[in-house]
Amino acid sequence: MNSGSGDNLWYVLHTKSRFENVVHNGLVKKSMEVFLPKIKVRSKRKDRKLMISVPLFPGYLFVRSVLTPNEHLEIVKTAGAVKLIGNHDGPLHVMEETVESLKIMVASDEQVLTGSRFKKGDRVQVVYGPFAGVAGYFIRYKGKDHVVVNIEALGQYASVCVSREDVELLPKIMT
Repeated sequence: MNSGSGDNLWYVLHTKSRFENVVHNGLVKKSMEVFLPKIKVRSKRKDRKLMISVPLFPGYLFVRSVLTPNEHLEIVKTAGAVKLIGNHDGPLHVMEETVESLKIMVASDEQVLTGSRFKKGDRVQVVYGPFAGVAGYFIRYKGKDHVVVNIEALGQYASVCVSREDVELLPKIMT
């Protein structure tokens, strides 16, 4: 669905990796209505046993706007913002009920589970742990919290098993 009716609608904004809070705060300073759904998870650090708040959808947040050309520009000019999600006709809005449902879900104390982040063959990069910086291809999920990543070097493959939380999807390369 496209905007254009002058309605104040919700849109999904893609952010740079780990810039969700920066973008959220920047848009709030611009007096825009923003929703960054977060959930509590146990810290992965070995020396800590605390619960931390992390984005439900890493790299994305919701912004409500009439989306005039000026507002669109202000949104994407925000430090850390990448683009509003859409198609060739422009940004697509999200139903009000969807955002309200997400607000209810993250407000509860119940655990919220999300679907698969990776599909076989997706280009990924390890961002934490001993393999940080390694780029490769997602192969499969191994158990509850681990993924197998293939790394190609010298015409051969090596695979590593890393925590799902330590891996991020790399943008698709346009050829």
